[in-house]
Amino acid sequence: MQQPDLKKFPEGFIWGAATASYQVEGGIMKTDWARAAEDGRVPFAGKACDHYNRYEEDFDIAKSLGHTGHRFSIEWARIEPEDGVFNEEAIAHYRKVLEALHVRGVKPFVTLWHFTLPLWFSETGGFERKDAPEIFARYCSYVVSRLGDLCTDFSTMNEPNVFASNGWLRGSWPPFKRFVLTDIVSITNSGRSFESKAERGLTPLFTYLRVICHLAKAHNCAYEAIKKVSPLSDVSVVKHVILFRANWNPINKAIAWIANYFWTYRFMNRVYMKCDSIGLNYYFQKKFGDKKVYEKTDMDWDIYPEGLEESLMMLARYRKPLFVSESGIADYRDVYRGDYITKQVQATWQAIQRGADVRGHMYWSLLDNYEWVLGYEKRFGLVEINYETLERTIRPSAYIYKQICQQNGV
Repeated sequence: MQQPDLKKFPEGFIWGAATASYQVEGGIMKTDWARAAEDGRVPFAGKACDHYNRYEEDFDIAKSLGHTGHRFSIEWARIEPEDGVFNEEAIAHYRKVLEALHVRGVKPFVTLWHFTLPLWFSETGGFERKDAPEIFARYCSYVVSRLGDLCTDFSTMNEPNVFASNGWLRGSWPPFKRFVLTDIVSITNSGRSFESKAERGLTPLFTYLRVICHLAKAHNCAYEAIKKVSPLSDVSVVKHVILFRANWNPINKAIAWIANYFWTYRFMNRVYMKCDSIGLNYYFQKKFGDKKVYEKTDMDWDIYPEGLEESLMMLARYRKPLFVSESGIADYRDVYRGDYITKQVQATWQAIQRGADVRGHMYWSLLDNYEWVLGYEKRFGLVEINYETLERTIRPSAYIYKQICQQNGV
C-alpha cells in the first residue's frame, strides 16, 4: 500500500549508481595516472576493486538493491593503447559488461572518458593539443560504432571543469601545472595540500583557458561523430556543478553569480546545443556571507544534499532532459549516508515539481573506490570493499536507497 506522503517519481524513472573504470577496474596501465603513480606523485591504483573481473558479482548486488540503471565508464587506454590502434579484445570485454547489465534488466549509461588519458595522448600534450578535439571524436565514434547496439545512452566526458582546474590551476592532477595566484575551491581533497612538484607560474592560467575551449570543442566534435555512426544514440555531457549561493548582500549575490557563470554556465553555453541530455554531478556548495557551521563529510565538505535541487534547476535552463549522474557522500562509518541519500532524492523530486525534466538518479558510488589523489582512504560506496580480500559488504544505507528505488518514491 502506498504511503500517503510518498513523493512519487515519473513512471520509468531510472534508479541506480555509478562507477568509473580507473577507480574500480584494476590493472589499468599506460595512462597518465599510472605514470604519475610510478613517479610518486599520486597513489597507485593497483587492482582497485577488481571490478574488471568481478563485474557480474557487482551487478548482481546492484540488481538485488533495486537498481534499474548503472553508469560506468570505458577506459580509453584499454581501447586505444596506441595512436589510432584499437584493441578489439577490450571492446569484447565491454560488450560482455553491457550484456551482463542487459541480462539483469539494468539499463546501461556509458561515459566514454572519465579523466584518465592514454600515455601516447597525454605525453604529446593531451587536451593542450590543437587537434585534441578530432582525436577525441575519433575515439568516441569508434567505441559507439562497436557498442551502440548494446547501449543507447553515451556521455562524452565527465566533469571537464574538474579535469582542467585540477590539472592546470591547482596542479594536483596530471599534467601537474599550477597557477600560483589562485585559491580554487577544494574538490579533490579535504583541504589538505599535496606536493605534486607542479610546474608553477602564470602560464598555466592561459593553458587552462585553452584546454577548456578544447574540451568544449571535443564534446561538440564527438557529438557529430557519434551521430554519424549511431543517429539514435542519446549523447550527453556530464557537468559537475558547484552550487554557489549568497546571503542578502548584493555584493555576495554578484560574486555568486560570477562564480556560477565561470564554473558552470560558461562551459555549458558552448556545448548544450550538441547535447540530447545533460548529466549532473553534485557534491558541495559555497554560500558567500554564510556563517552557518555545517556538519562535514569525510572529505571535509559541507553536508548539504538539498543543494541538488538548485543545481538541477541551473541546468534545467537549457531545456534538455536531465539525469543525476553522480551525487553521494564519503562516510566511512555509514552514519550520514542514509539520510543524505533520502534528502538528495527529495531534492531531485522537488526539482521535478519545479519543471526540471529529470529522468534518472545515480548515486556515487556503487562501490568504494580509488579517490584519485586520496587513494583508497575515502569511502563513497553503497558497497564496502575490503581491499585486502576484495570482499563486498552491502552497507545499511544501501537498503534505504533500495526502498526508494523499489517504491519509485521517497
